[in-house]
Amino acid sequence: MKKVAILGVTGSIGTQTLDVISNNPENFSLVAVSANQSWEKVIKIIEDFNPQYVAMMDKSSYEKIYYYCKENHKHIEVLFGIEGLNCISSLQEVDIVVTSVVGMVGLVPTITAIEAGKDIALANKETLVVGGELVINKAKKHGVNILPVDSEHCAIFQCLQGNKREDVSKLILTASGGSFRGRSKESLGEITVEQALKHPNWSMGKKISIDSSTLMNKGLEVIEAHWLFGMSYDNIEVVIHPESIIHSMVEYIDGSVIAQLGSTDMRLPIQYAMNYPERKRNIADKLDFYKISKLTFEKPDTDTFRCLKLAYEVGRVGGNMPTILNAANEIAVELFLNRRIKFLQIEDIINDAVNHFEFRRELDIDSIISTDISVRKYVKDKYFDRW
Repeated sequence: MKKVAILGVTGSIGTQTLDVISNNPENFSLVAVSANQSWEKVIKIIEDFNPQYVAMMDKSSYEKIYYYCKENHKHIEVLFGIEGLNCISSLQEVDIVVTSVVGMVGLVPTITAIEAGKDIALANKETLVVGGELVINKAKKHGVNILPVDSEHCAIFQCLQGNKREDVSKLILTASGGSFRGRSKESLGEITVEQALKHPNWSMGKKISIDSSTLMNKGLEVIEAHWLFGMSYDNIEVVIHPESIIHSMVEYIDGSVIAQLGSTDMRLPIQYAMNYPERKRNIADKLDFYKISKLTFEKPDTDTFRCLKLAYEVGRVGGNMPTILNAANEIAVELFLNRRIKFLQIEDIINDAVNHFEFRRELDIDSIISTDISVRKYVKDKYFDRW
């Protein structure tokens, strides 16, 4: 039985991970969880799963959980802040850490877990975007598996099984195209938050839904794929596939293409990563090929959706540039969700930040965090009160 810690347990990936655990009680035991503010959801998780450790990022929510456990579950240790995340990431009794927090906050606890020898089921793409070289090198040093939970990277991971990496010609990441596939740039000027949050195929959190609508989500996945699979950016291709049936593909040097297909259910890649190297019985709907009328493919429109092009450019440059891109995007998305900026200004802000900051090649955790803080301050100071 694998003992599990979930970082970001109340989010979309976290809750679906709980569903995987519930459906496989003979395979998994939930030891520790973390959340930000959703203390009421955490109380229900405590009642349903009885973890030994709970970490809360928000001070008020921490206090509510602390006093609740003191009255009702004295055996549960309640922790606070980034120290709490680091603690549950490195617990001796934990076998695998599911990192499903959103944003830069996932970097340090992921590295902490790796240094403690824990396998990582990685759903926090920003960890590899900003610290890919550090994370991959540490994983190799400590003999840790980085098991991708993103449906696209999990698909590629599966398509690579049993084959030689030197025989790979190209990685092909599929993308649904988001909420505004086929729209002209002119038509995107007055897009509302509600429109941007309506993803055509997947049920995701707000930040990832907006990233999908700008194609930044796919850009971050390109950078992530570069580090996960050691592939040149010239050999990573994005293809728009509106049906989201093929989750990604690998092309080999003989021209053969291996694709992974499945329903649009994140429990599939979560279950695969958590059970790796084994496969377990399905908990999601199987594909019915008699009902699939067509599979279509398009070239992404990087003139209308510049974020994907920016991600490629920044990834190729490397150094601190992906950290700048990621931090500017996180703040720009936050501003858009709070109705402080318009939809198309997300990419303008990111482009501004990438051009504003000086390039630096060498990175460590401190410099990544420092750069992230500086970019967030720059964007907030310049743009928060402009509109």
